[in-house]
Amino acid sequence: MSDNWQTHAKYWSQFYEVHAIDQRNHGKSFHSESFSYALLAEDIVTYMDANALEKAVVLGHSMGGKIAMTLALTYPNRVSQLIVADIAPKVYDVASNFAAIMKGMLHLNRTTLTTRKEADSLLQTYVSDIGVRMFLLKNMKWTSERTLALKCNIEVRSKKMNEIGAANFKGTFLGKTLFIAGETSDYIAQNDMVIIMQYFPNASMKSVEHAGHWLHAENPEGFTKVLHGFLG
Repeated sequence: MSDNWQTHAKYWSQFYEVHAIDQRNHGKSFHSESFSYALLAEDIVTYMDANALEKAVVLGHSMGGKIAMTLALTYPNRVSQLIVADIAPKVYDVASNFAAIMKGMLHLNRTTLTTRKEADSLLQTYVSDIGVRMFLLKNMKWTSERTLALKCNIEVRSKKMNEIGAANFKGTFLGKTLFIAGETSDYIAQNDMVIIMQYFPNASMKSVEHAGHWLHAENPEGFTKVLHGFLG
């Protein structure tokens, strides 16, 4: 969801033309029953064509990182540089890793809520970390009935957990590539460079201190410092 990148997008717009994307089933974009990384990468190409963007530096985090990797491998001529945050081109047990978060978000979606405090209190039963909850609650929006609802299509996402964790990558991307790991995250490790180099032979890896999986939200200054080192 583009709102997760709002602070970073505002900062980087001093140096670049920035496009922060709401993928399908996220933010203000359309909802769909279909999900695959190939399809979501195709969505980005469609967006680029509609906005006359021949080539771009592409940055994605977690699921967005897998979309970015798929885009670079499938449409390498559309990606000038690739930045992948805290995800590797491998299979993840998303259903287990995000079980509590998914249960909490589904509960939010199926409950009539009238205040953000009420939403936070309900989600706290499933997610104890307040920083993660605040990140997740960015998905809430006001309806015309003055109740809160989720922007994202959580019902479809809950059915596509295996697909979200999948790693059906093909090809190679020869462009300059950076993988960024959260220091306390277990999503990407130094030994993942073996599989990374199979697909992205011009890749390097950096770590963001004092940050877990949501590294760009947990340590935005550290994340920005790493990006500056890569982009110059």
